[in-house]
Amino acid sequence: MKIGGEIDLSVDFCGVTFKNPFILSSAPPTTTGEMMGRAFEAGWAGAVTKTLVTDAANIVNVTPRLASLSFPGPTDEPKKIYAFENIELVTDRELSIWLKEIEDLRKKYPGHVVIASIMDDASKPDGWQDMAKKCEEAGAHIIELNMSCPHGMPEMGMGSAIGQSVELAEKVSRWTVEAVDIPVMAKMTPNVTDVGLVAKACIQAGAHAISAINTVGAIMGVDLETLVPRPGVAGYSSHGGLSGAAIKPIALKAVATIAQAVKTPISGIGGIGTWEDAAEFLLLGASTLQVCSAVMAQGYGIIEDLLDGLQNFMEDKEFDTIQDMVGVSLEKLVGQTDLSREARVASSINEETCVKCDLCYVSCRDAGYQAISLKEDRTPVVDREKCTGCSLCMHICPVWDCITMTPIETK
Repeated sequence: MKIGGEIDLSVDFCGVTFKNPFILSSAPPTTTGEMMGRAFEAGWAGAVTKTLVTDAANIVNVTPRLASLSFPGPTDEPKKIYAFENIELVTDRELSIWLKEIEDLRKKYPGHVVIASIMDDASKPDGWQDMAKKCEEAGAHIIELNMSCPHGMPEMGMGSAIGQSVELAEKVSRWTVEAVDIPVMAKMTPNVTDVGLVAKACIQAGAHAISAINTVGAIMGVDLETLVPRPGVAGYSSHGGLSGAAIKPIALKAVATIAQAVKTPISGIGGIGTWEDAAEFLLLGASTLQVCSAVMAQGYGIIEDLLDGLQNFMEDKEFDTIQDMVGVSLEKLVGQTDLSREARVASSINEETCVKCDLCYVSCRDAGYQAISLKEDRTPVVDREKCTGCSLCMHICPVWDCITMTPIETK
């Protein structure tokens, strides 16, 4: 419902009330309880701890442990980061320290949600259960099962080594649910053939919700001076986890796949940095939204734009509550063979806004259907009889809305 004439951004997620759908995911922005507290003060509704383990004393991170993907490059123009790759491990802080901080966060920020991320290997039910119980006793609202980290931990039988197995994911979910009375949320890896199948197994085992996705397994690149893959650590590197805007399409597909496979609350993760991103995740089935990379690049303060933008969008589209939005676009997802072959469009170019860069002409000539030619003054002209409506030119064009796809009149 609306509160005082304003949109209600609150969310009921597994019986836990969030002031708004925005949560910090388990990552560097939640390295300590103090950091989580500052995020709460900035306006974030909840936060997931850095992943807790029973043997944090054995966790030693390498340096450096981040690489980034940016365009157009480090020297041509100011850098814009599209993705991070990290080879960072779980928390290196003792469980006892975290339990005290969870307890303190609950006391100091009673209106905010604390989610405890935990991890162990699939042969240790006691590890999962003991940590979950202790986090519950400390005051955590929800347990998130990290069965999806793609680097470092799988080599020890943890992380995505569990999430890539339906049997192991089901087993870990069941163990944890049996140990606590608070909701348990299983975090999915995208590095799997059918994420919906794994999510369904976790829910059938008793998990109350799914979070998706963790980072995508990746190698960011190679330093062409040293010939060492990035990030280089004393002359060597290792594959890591890709995050940020570059993985948003993968995350959206995973969320939609899970929403179509099983009826359960979903916490969407992966490339959320703007209110538009947030709206897309909600429309495809998520009801809370976890953010990491955008905060790493811009800080906790982005929450203001996220909240304002989402509220304005909801007012414009006449959504009164977050729940009104959840999954609305799923009915528009069909099999490729079910898409219309009768609806036809072709390219139209606005000559008044065209900057005559030739990009549409070149792309259509060398990767399209040679439907664009150039006038003597280099103004592009579309032969709508030859245009097949692929839309490549529209995406290549550097000017917003200069090229649009318009219906072809049928006889």
